[in-house]
Amino acid sequence: MDGDTIVALSSGALPSGVAVIRLSGPGTSRVLESLAISDIEPRRLALRSLRLAGELIDNGLVAWMPGPQSFTGEDTAELQVHGSAAVVRRLLRGITTIEGVRLAEAGEFTRRAFANGKLDLTEVEGLGDLIEAETETQRQQAVARLAGGISERIAAWRETLLDVRAEVEARLDFSDEGDVSQELPHNVIQAVGALAGELRGAVESVGRGRIVREGLRVALAGPPNVGKSSLLNALAKSDLAIVSDEPGTTRDVREVSLDLGGRLVMLIDMAGLRSSDSRAEAEGIRRAEAEIARADLVLWLVAPDVAPLTPPQRTPLWTVGSKADLGPVAAEYVLSADTGLGITELLAALAGFAETAAGSGPPALLSRERDLVALAAARDAVERFLTEGATDEIAAEHLRQASLALERLLGRIDTEQVLDRLFAAFCIGK
Repeated sequence: MDGDTIVALSSGALPSGVAVIRLSGPGTSRVLESLAISDIEPRRLALRSLRLAGELIDNGLVAWMPGPQSFTGEDTAELQVHGSAAVVRRLLRGITTIEGVRLAEAGEFTRRAFANGKLDLTEVEGLGDLIEAETETQRQQAVARLAGGISERIAAWRETLLDVRAEVEARLDFSDEGDVSQELPHNVIQAVGALAGELRGAVESVGRGRIVREGLRVALAGPPNVGKSSLLNALAKSDLAIVSDEPGTTRDVREVSLDLGGRLVMLIDMAGLRSSDSRAEAEGIRRAEAEIARADLVLWLVAPDVAPLTPPQRTPLWTVGSKADLGPVAAEYVLSADTGLGITELLAALAGFAETAAGSGPPALLSRERDLVALAAARDAVERFLTEGATDEIAAEHLRQASLALERLLGRIDTEQVLDRLFAAFCIGK
């Protein structure tokens, strides 16, 4: 991280009622002086006239937060001005002419907060999830992660590992004295056993957390012309998919999000499954099969006017009888997209399934593939300690590997690629 001072518009698109311009870095106080702003009490809003080279640009509220007690840990300021594109453009142009001041890159304010120890990597991810949250459960999960819920749990696990490592490494230091027991104390084994149980539970919770963060993936599958696109439109209450009597109309994968009881459900419409000589349709079928394998739930559609197809051997899978207005159909759920029959009941069932899949109680804080990889590595190392730690040297190495995995989860080692990908999704002013 360089010593530049960065500036960016951190509020929404212009024009708007109010625009917020954020500054961070060692030159923040110089920027305020260049705007003819002085006598600002830290951490209190003050109404000031903003001037450049004596010219009044706008009147607005100014907040001055000297470091390290700020979001980034550096000197920071926020200018709340009228949301005029001309005002914001003039201020940014004038501010960036000051030596050492430049426009911020995507996510750079948060990256500085991470670099200065204001946030660890799990909290940064929580902030990103909060910005992207669409449903109430996503908001709850993101806020808990941002507030340090994961960090507190990991800190407790690390303390246990440090205590046990101290015991094991002390035995290594005094192994030559002949009075060191060959067996680790019972309380040490007990503590590591309890830690292994907690790590196993954490690994199992990642799937539930993923469903909250990414949404429950529901694949609408079956043969061509069975009514998948019509069902998608009926569930979404919108004409999102093209509906045609011609088989094979849908060739690509289409995702539609629903908020069902505060939980995100992703409906996946796809090509009908059949043999095809068309390269385009065959590719659509290949993608459909991949989506079925990836889905959390498959709705397998059957219809009275379409020859049945053997469903894939996977669970969970619900059979859904579509086009009930054309004739009787045997299925767990019977509906008609044209008349609306059974749509409300199916939506209620999906909402209940999503609630069960995400779990009850406090939000699952662990939800990313990175979480799963790090936690599984820590769990495996701790379990090897319990089963393979025949010597103190081997036991110490297993404990060290477990500690490293938790350090990676917090972002204290091997972080650059993760950070580059994460901050690329942030807006410029965050």
